[in-house]
Amino acid sequence: MTDVRELTTEAEWREAYPVMDELRPQSEETFIERMHQMYDEERYRLFAYYDDDDIVALAGVRELIVHYHGNHVWVYDLVTTEPRRSEGIGVELLEWVGDWARERGANVVELASGLWRDEAHEFYEEKAGFERYCLTFKRDL
Repeated sequence: MTDVRELTTEAEWREAYPVMDELRPQSEETFIERMHQMYDEERYRLFAYYDDDDIVALAGVRELIVHYHGNHVWVYDLVTTEPRRSEGIGVELLEWVGDWARERGANVVELASGLWRDEAHEFYEEKAGFERYCLTFKRDL
């Protein structure tokens, strides 16, 4: 049985920090400051996949409503700790996020992945059932 829990306290976020740091390297204090802001102001939610009492994967998501998808969930962060990759945990966590999103009336789960992340793209398309359908663009300010 998949054991996924929403992390809502600073103590839980600190427990999750080493796993998130594998994907988004930053100081622990910066991570905590951003979590407070994102959680309180941006409706960001952080879900942890546990194996016994150990966090082995994280998904950071937001519920959004936009014209092109209606109600949907955007996955900003998805990481499985390095020693546990290729065990299907990421797929299970994304399936859990999909169920969570569906319960809230979402029509789509969406994410972006860096152009250089070929292995991640293969994972999303071949294992997690996502389709490649657009590009995202940015301009540094």
